[in-house]
Amino acid sequence: MPLMTAVHGSSAPGRAILAMIGGGLLVTGNDAAMKWLASGYPVGQLLFIRGMFAFIAIGFLVRFYGGLVSLRINNPRFHVMRGLLVVFGTFCFISGLRHLTLADATAIVYAGPMFVTALAPLLIGEHVGWRRWMAVMGGFIGVMIIIRPGTEAMQWAAIFPLGSALAGAFRDLITRSASVTEHSNALLATSTAAAAFGGLCTLPFGWNPVPMEDLAVMALSGLLLGSAHFLMIESFRYGEAGLVVPFKYLNMAFAVTLGFVLWGDLPDVWTWTGSGVLIASGLYILHRERLQHRAPALPPDAHGTGPAGRSL
Repeated sequence: MPLMTAVHGSSAPGRAILAMIGGGLLVTGNDAAMKWLASGYPVGQLLFIRGMFAFIAIGFLVRFYGGLVSLRINNPRFHVMRGLLVVFGTFCFISGLRHLTLADATAIVYAGPMFVTALAPLLIGEHVGWRRWMAVMGGFIGVMIIIRPGTEAMQWAAIFPLGSALAGAFRDLITRSASVTEHSNALLATSTAAAAFGGLCTLPFGWNPVPMEDLAVMALSGLLLGSAHFLMIESFRYGEAGLVVPFKYLNMAFAVTLGFVLWGDLPDVWTWTGSGVLIASGLYILHRERLQHRAPALPPDAHGTGPAGRSL
């Protein structure tokens, strides 16, 4: 029996996919900003300051999309669980950025769809067909091509983005279930507040002075993060987890591009090959979803029964 509310079908698959891709682009920009800052500041300090600026983006969303009523919390359990997972996953990912390139950290994190696919039937009762399984497996193979297990890319620090991937999988499934009763603004506000509070709790361990140029990067990071998570929450509102999660693989291409522009991390042939496999997997899922929605329903027969003789 599912542990969370069962949510079946995609009410707007195209909108869900576009929201996930847009959110992925913005969140990758945030990740690049965090990597830029990670070596000079404690993780908790970055979480707190970034969170404060993220509330600016949340304020605009509340003003123009839903009003104050959109911040109402109907099921506190969802918000508490998401908040804890966001804090844990963010701490893990930023810690990994200290030691890994942006592309390597992103690649490892996007093993997460494997966790989502495995957990979706158990936690939210969502059916995942064999074609989606195969597409997600293809995406995972793409990640493996990029990071090439056994090389220096798979160092001990890989445990951090892997932990972030597992936390993100649980968070995504909770988001999918919570979207039935909770507004996206409320989910975003509570998770941002949890991350900021978690960061504030590290103040006694020592924070560093912040020059204006770094403060500007932190502000940009917060605005990008707030907007990105809103789009991703919306994605789970309109599409099944098994549909939209594989499109997170596109973030790998975004990370490769930003890593090259900012740090000169020139991708090799393995990285390009793996990224191609990731993109192909996501496009195949989109193709299957379109075919499913175009298939006409079979009319009932003359005896008032549906397909295969089942009563309507």
